[in-house]
Amino acid sequence: MARACLQAVKYLMFAFNLLFWLGGCGVLGVGIWLAATQGSFATLSSSFPSLSAANLLIITGAFVMAIGFVGCLGAIKENKCLLLAFFLLLLLVFLLEATIAILFFAYTDKFRCCGVSNYTDWFEVYNATRVPDSCCLEFSESCGLHAPGTWWKAPCYETVKVWLQENLLAVGIFGLCTALVQILGLTFAMTMYCQVVKADTYCA
Repeated sequence: MARACLQAVKYLMFAFNLLFWLGGCGVLGVGIWLAATQGSFATLSSSFPSLSAANLLIITGAFVMAIGFVGCLGAIKENKCLLLAFFLLLLLVFLLEATIAILFFAYTDKFRCCGVSNYTDWFEVYNATRVPDSCCLEFSESCGLHAPGTWWKAPCYETVKVWLQENLLAVGIFGLCTALVQILGLTFAMTMYCQVVKADTYCA
């Protein structure tokens, strides 16, 4: 009976992690696309120009793919160490997901904002009086080189905060669904870990 339960959880966890791995591929692909097409327009810190939303998506995608691989391997091999490693790594994903979600909303044109605190944040990034073209009131090629009067002035931090307050329900539902998927993965991992331990004890 214990073996049958272990087999059922094993295949469920393998299927879950395969989808998880494919999701990581998607995130990685979006990150690479952003890096290739948008450059450093979503740079988060003037001190660290390489710290951009695109790079964070690439890192997160690669990390999720690695976690999915560990989960698949742990399920197929019924390896306790891999299952426990998957469980712990999946917990860390929550922080990365929260960061990416905030950055995604902070750096989309729909918010009509520029910079974290104000548009001058970009001056140190470019080492010049310019902003990304996404900051322009009317988008055009190299419009970020024009006068400040042609740029959005609202700080993205405050704009995003207001948007989140106005869309609290939708954000909450999305967050809840994401959390449920993650909890499902954690449950599969811990259930299988316990089943493997129980099977090893029974065989011993």
